Amino acid sequence: MSTPKQYPYDTRLNILHEPLDLIDEKALADAAPQTWYNQTLCQVNGSVVRLGVIQGEYHWHKHDQDDEFFYVVEGKLLIDLEGRTVELAPRQGFVVPKRVLHRTRAPQRTVILMVENAGITPTGDGDVGDSK
Repeated sequence: MSTPKQYPYDTRLNILHEPLDLIDEKALADAAPQTWYNQTLCQVNGSVVRLGVIQGEYHWHKHDQDDEFFYVVEGKLLIDLEGRTVELAPRQGFVVPKRVLHRTRAPQRTVILMVENAGITPTGDGDVGDSK
């Protein structure tokens, strides 16, 4: 049995807020303790909303069963796909469909919201490695 790969990301899967709680995204983003920080904010039906405060690049990965939605609050997010890169500015969003190999990058501190199934493995399904 192989050992799961460790990544240098601070990913918190606990649900921080219950229904009817006020969520202050700016205060949470301002207090982010890491360069690559991901906190689950709340659950909506079978999906979760996550806050990401990121700078640098994530590894190449895919999700076999799950789509991902990325929405930029501030900064710039690059989503590398096979054959192209999508650039998102504030107030722009993008869906990466299931089974699509991708990598996110942020050349500067960037704040994003992500919507995905509650059971998703944020680092991806299987071991894709550090390159395509």
